Amino acid sequence: MTTALRWLLAPVWAAQIFTGAKSFCDNRILGDVRLNERGLHVWRVRLANRMAEARRAKLASRLSPEDRAEFAANGFILKRNFLPEDQFRALVDEIGRTEAPVREMKQGDAITRRIALDPQILKKMPATDKAVNGDAFQNLVRYVSTYDAEPIVYVQTVFAQVDRSATDPQTSVHADTFHPTMKAWLFLHDVEEDLGPFVYVPGSHRPTKRRLAWERRMSVNASKLDRLSSRGSFRVTARDLKRMALPAPQKFAVPANTLVVADTSGFHARGASVRPSTRVEIWAYARRNPFLPFVGLDPWALSPLKGRQAPIFWALLDRLEKFGLGKSPWRAAGTVTAATPPSVKA
Repeated sequence: MTTALRWLLAPVWAAQIFTGAKSFCDNRILGDVRLNERGLHVWRVRLANRMAEARRAKLASRLSPEDRAEFAANGFILKRNFLPEDQFRALVDEIGRTEAPVREMKQGDAITRRIALDPQILKKMPATDKAVNGDAFQNLVRYVSTYDAEPIVYVQTVFAQVDRSATDPQTSVHADTFHPTMKAWLFLHDVEEDLGPFVYVPGSHRPTKRRLAWERRMSVNASKLDRLSSRGSFRVTARDLKRMALPAPQKFAVPANTLVVADTSGFHARGASVRPSTRVEIWAYARRNPFLPFVGLDPWALSPLKGRQAPIFWALLDRLEKFGLGKSPWRAAGTVTAATPPSVKA
């Protein structure tokens, strides 16, 4: 990179300090060794967590004291028998028979398929609409995300061991980013311990002194780390967890109709699958600028945009690819049901 280009990009890099930007290799300020030795990255982690705590306090009345205590201790909330049995059965049947446009992404030997639950598809899926837009679901995901903002919700299918490619990178225990963020899974079928369960390290969402010391070391050495870690999604080893006084990862081998809502700044992974398998779930995601002081003011809640984040995001990726500005990892894969076997070419 030329000196002139660095000068041009410097104001952009500086402004990104106060956003969710996390890549050490793409932002020369965030990745500056001397600044991180002096605490830049750790300062961002501390500030983001303080602001998240303040936002969650404003949303606390939406959850029971028991749910708040479970989250504070573990970094996740687990709800067995989340939906009434008749509602859950209607949901599973509806998702099983509904054909919809899908996108697929291949990572290692796994394919992830998503059906965007936008307003058009939800008109054809009343049971799904009732589940994902009900207060019980929305209150949990918004509290954990720290924002009273629209989550992005999909029907997601994970096909494990579709070929003999390299290992799925999602099976490495990692943190998604440096600040609190939310992902949720409503499992439609029983999840077996050896067939790709969700994995989480209880309590790893807390910015303890040992966690912050680890964050500092990782930020200083970011340029020497693996590709995903250098882009801000730090991978963690069993030795690291022990040094941080954290327990071993917990596998969520849970029955159907279990909801897990987790702060994925805590350490987590997709468990390894010992053989080819298929896991269908409702999956939700929310991540906003971690330095916003307010819980609302969400533009995606406005009528023209509500529920359309995923289609707009995919369309943008397609447009950028059309103009030669990168290749979208999410490939259109026809109109099929969630569990239709994928094409390995995805």
